[in-house]
Amino acid sequence: MGLLSILKEDFLLPKKNDPALHSSFELFFNYPGVWAVIHYRIAHKFYQNGFKVIARIISGIAQFLTSIDIHPAAQIGRRVFIDHGFGVVIGETSIIGDDVLIYQQVTLGGVSLSKGKRHPTIGSGCVIGGGAKILGNITIGENCKIGANSVVIKDVPSFSTAVGVPARIVKRKAVTQIDETKFSNDDFPDISKEMIVYLMKRVAVLEYAIKEQDGIDVSKEDGELEDIYANFIDSMNK
Repeated sequence: MGLLSILKEDFLLPKKNDPALHSSFELFFNYPGVWAVIHYRIAHKFYQNGFKVIARIISGIAQFLTSIDIHPAAQIGRRVFIDHGFGVVIGETSIIGDDVLIYQQVTLGGVSLSKGKRHPTIGSGCVIGGGAKILGNITIGENCKIGANSVVIKDVPSFSTAVGVPARIVKRKAVTQIDETKFSNDDFPDISKEMIVYLMKRVAVLEYAIKEQDGIDVSKEDGELEDIYANFIDSMNK
C-alpha cells in the first residue's frame, strides 16, 4: 500500500473513532495526534532511505507543533489513532501494530542505554489508556487493554487487560477473533474500589468474631457504622 493511501487512512480515522468530530475542518486544528502520525509517516520514509537528518528535522517540527514525540525509526502500522495526544512519546525501536488506539501522555519508552531493541512491541487492536507507561523490550499482545496511568514492565498476553503500578493482568479473554468494540475504553476494572470493598468486609468479619468471643455489646455503634458503610458502597456503585 502506497504512502498516500496510508495518509488518507490516517485522515479518516477521527471520523470513525471520535464522536466529537463534527466537520472535516476540525481535523486541521483539533487533532494533533493525526498530524503527528502523518509527519511520522513522511519522516519514516526519509529515515528508511538514509536521509536521517531530514527525518529528525521533520520529527522535531512535528513535536513542536503537536507536543507528540515519535522517533522516525519507530515502526507504526496502519490506522493507529492517537486521541488527545499531548505528551505521547514513542521511542526509536518501538513497534506498533494495526488498529491501535493511544490516549494522551502515553510513553513507549526504554529502560536500557544499550543499542538494539529496547522499546515495546504493541500488538494490533490494542487500547492504551491515558498516562500509561510501557517500558523496555516487552511485548503487549494483540487486542489488549492497558489501564490509564498503568506502568507495564512485563509482557502482556493477547486479549488481556492490565492495570496498576506495576501493571498486573486482571482480565483475560479466551478468544481468537478481533473484538469489534476494541476502541471502547470504559470497561477497565477499578482495582482500588475492589480492594477497599475487600478490606471493609474483612474488618467487618474480624469485628464480628471479636464480639462473639468477648460478648461485647456494640449494637448502637454497629448501626451507625452500617449506615456509613451502606452509603459508601452506594456511592461507589454509581
